[in-house]
Amino acid sequence: MPAGDNAGIVFFRDCAVMNFRLAAAALAALLSAGLLYAEETAPVAKAQVDNTPKMAYGLMMKQGEKLVFSPCRDPSYAFVEDVSTDAALTAALNSLGLDQGKRLYVELLGIFDGATLKASSVNMARVEGRCQLPGGKEESWRAAGNDPAWALVAGGEDVQLRRYGQPEVVVPYAAFRTEGKVTRYEGSKNNNRLSVRFEKTLCHDSEAKGIFAWTATVDINGQLLKGCAWAR
Repeated sequence: MPAGDNAGIVFFRDCAVMNFRLAAAALAALLSAGLLYAEETAPVAKAQVDNTPKMAYGLMMKQGEKLVFSPCRDPSYAFVEDVSTDAALTAALNSLGLDQGKRLYVELLGIFDGATLKASSVNMARVEGRCQLPGGKEESWRAAGNDPAWALVAGGEDVQLRRYGQPEVVVPYAAFRTEGKVTRYEGSKNNNRLSVRFEKTLCHDSEAKGIFAWTATVDINGQLLKGCAWAR
């Protein structure tokens, strides 16, 4: 084969190799760009929203037609949307004078949705009451009543019962059992036998100027005490 022909073959061979390499590089670039585009345009998974109702602690009042809630130790505020059946929550709070302009301390079960508190029930509410910290592990329940005056605190290691003119009763704490709308506890120590029954019906205490989520009946050694209870 003439030398010129060999030179031509080498030239075309080198061109072919170069074109192949260029094509491969271009294809790799296109694939890379395609993958990058796919990653950039892939739908972003939405963060899951926690719709579990939680206790909201704060002050509440009515301004115009709006119910305004201000969380404890927080300068922000939220509008309250009553999502209870037949607006029972608003009716209960109005019984304390909310619709007449009175400011209430409230503990509401609800869900925050932006600047709106969707409230479904009340744990407790008092006229001109002050913010209270959640009970945590040291307090699970409180209850109180009148005629005679008494108060019960449950949580931590003990259930403590105080009555006017009577010695304090302390029995070991155990988790209260809830079945349906009724919560119960029984305990004993030092010849004292204590039985507690909370029923999930709204309880009004005119002396405390408050409403509470539970109606309480306490039996201490056969003496029945009536009053209201609320979760801590």
